[in-house]
Amino acid sequence: MDNNGLIHGLLLDGNGAARELGWDEINSWQASDGILWIHLNYTSPAALNWLYEKSNLDHLIVEALISEEARPRSTVIGKSTLLTLRGINHNPGADFEDMVSLRIWAEEQRIITTRQRPLLSVTDLKNQLIQGKGPVSASHLIISITEFLTSYIERALDGIESTTSELEEQISSSCDETLRTQISSMRRNVIILRRYLAPQREAISRIQIDSVSWFTEKDKRQLHEIANILIRVVEDLDSLRDRTSVAREEFTNALSAQLNSRLYFLSIITAIFLPLSFFTGLLGINVGGIPGASYKWAFLIVVFLLMGIGICQYFYFRKKDWI
Repeated sequence: MDNNGLIHGLLLDGNGAARELGWDEINSWQASDGILWIHLNYTSPAALNWLYEKSNLDHLIVEALISEEARPRSTVIGKSTLLTLRGINHNPGADFEDMVSLRIWAEEQRIITTRQRPLLSVTDLKNQLIQGKGPVSASHLIISITEFLTSYIERALDGIESTTSELEEQISSSCDETLRTQISSMRRNVIILRRYLAPQREAISRIQIDSVSWFTEKDKRQLHEIANILIRVVEDLDSLRDRTSVAREEFTNALSAQLNSRLYFLSIITAIFLPLSFFTGLLGINVGGIPGASYKWAFLIVVFLLMGIGICQYFYFRKKDWI
């Protein structure tokens, strides 16, 4: 139904199942009918029209639901709450900095969520409801959304940790220049994730602290556990940021050591051949009076003399532990 702005409209039966509704049924819905979950693509003109004209929401709330500014936050307004959360973008060609934002307006009997790009977390939750295994109340629906979002974030973190470990192993065995780009990209992804997840942790913690009458103590404990998971995720991201910094330093040091080793080898070669080049250049000047110019064994004598000088240099360098 995304072509008319309505991604899905679900009426929860209070037992974990839900049935899909169209615009007509949504517009005629009453609180006594059950809990309604409306999921919209806010870029659609039809969705915008419904939000402004038929949702009975204050225009400031509607602006928050369609705002491009999507920093995670939580605000309690009367008996309702306004949430903005971020999820991992699994769309083709997506980058970490393109985390998908999900905006939520939650009332006791109605949940309105808006997004621009698809989120697997929302799709998974919808499938649970269709299968009769979903949340039974509005508060459970909010908790389920945060759980799915956090679950995908944990999976992404596991992938980052695995990739970081592989890069650390490669540094010890190779100094391929492409590693520098991979390490820098990994560090950038970690920083971006942390930038969004730190306020998201605060937003979820805020829900359990603020007084929302239809959230039970059990609901608040579940949100507390989710917030604790995000605290651990943020701490792991801090650790990964430090690890990528150390990995980058190790790579730079390994690359410098490799370069110094090559320069040292070239310096030794230059030191050996410099005096030999001096003697051959001296004997090769085009003037009269070169000793042995008419002697038939002169060339061999010079060759053996130069070999002797080279051998003496070699043993001298070995004695000094230069090679």
